[in-house]
Amino acid sequence: MTVSAAKPHLSREHMLELLRQMIRVRRFEDKCAELYTQEKIRGFLHLYDGEEAVAVGVIAALSTRDRIVATYREHGQALVRGVPMAAVMAEMYGKQEGCSRGRGGSMHLFNAATNFYGGNAIVGGGLPLAVGLALASRMQKDGCVTACFFGDGAVAEGEFHESLNLAALWQLPVLYVCENNLYAMGTALSLTESETDIHRKAECYRIASETVDGMDVVAVEAAARRAAQAVRETGKPYFLECRTYRLRAHSMFDPQLYRDKAEVESWRPREPIARFQGWLEANHMVHPDEVARIVAEIDAEIAAAVVFAEAGTWEPVEQISRFVHADAAIPTGQ
Repeated sequence: MTVSAAKPHLSREHMLELLRQMIRVRRFEDKCAELYTQEKIRGFLHLYDGEEAVAVGVIAALSTRDRIVATYREHGQALVRGVPMAAVMAEMYGKQEGCSRGRGGSMHLFNAATNFYGGNAIVGGGLPLAVGLALASRMQKDGCVTACFFGDGAVAEGEFHESLNLAALWQLPVLYVCENNLYAMGTALSLTESETDIHRKAECYRIASETVDGMDVVAVEAAARRAAQAVRETGKPYFLECRTYRLRAHSMFDPQLYRDKAEVESWRPREPIARFQGWLEANHMVHPDEVARIVAEIDAEIAAAVVFAEAGTWEPVEQISRFVHADAAIPTGQ
């Protein structure tokens, strides 16, 4: 493996960008939660609070040509990947200016321009999609990596095992990223899995695997760079288990009766933004005033995204069947 390619570029500029991206995801979702209570965003809403280091760290290790497949908790991946915030917010509103023309909502963000292939509401549903994308890469010899994010709950699904088996059998360039937040919806991992070290399940399929502290953005990026480089050099799958913790409930509908408030509070000192920002400040790499400027810039971007979404339009009823099946009359790219 090329050592330089596997190391994160720990310049001050890069570390500030890691911090900025995590804050951007957090504050965007905080605004979404507020809009949800106002019934401006409807349907289901699953937030990423506490898990931001995974999306930011992994995507920093990918090229723009690589593909990304995510779950229904995918706002962070979409924003970090470069899907315009205004298009994401408009999608949350259900407006046709959204990245999925308002047809997908929170759980089905999609953007071909950034190689972001969803947003999938079905638990584990992205795993076989990633296999298909990686198979296409192998056949076309394009050198791309397909990064597939999924939660620990997906491990109990049949497609988890089927997908890992095929990826190993066919030697496909997939980077599996398990966001292990210890709870599959409302059930603790220890109550559903006899083997709670999830990366060991990948080892059963002879897939190289490792675990990383998913609350440490630098550690995640370093591990993701090693993993992505291994995939590129071998053409084989790699499994990365990021041990993290979501600080919010499973969804906005979740009363969160399955875990004690004390447990959640015990994780707050370890949450990735405060942890990384504190380290940067302690090492005189960022000043609180600089962080305040970053937050102000992000808040302005969020405000503009809300204005864009509010001004968006509903898709006409007469177009409701559009995209249901192929239509030669629809211009390419629309």
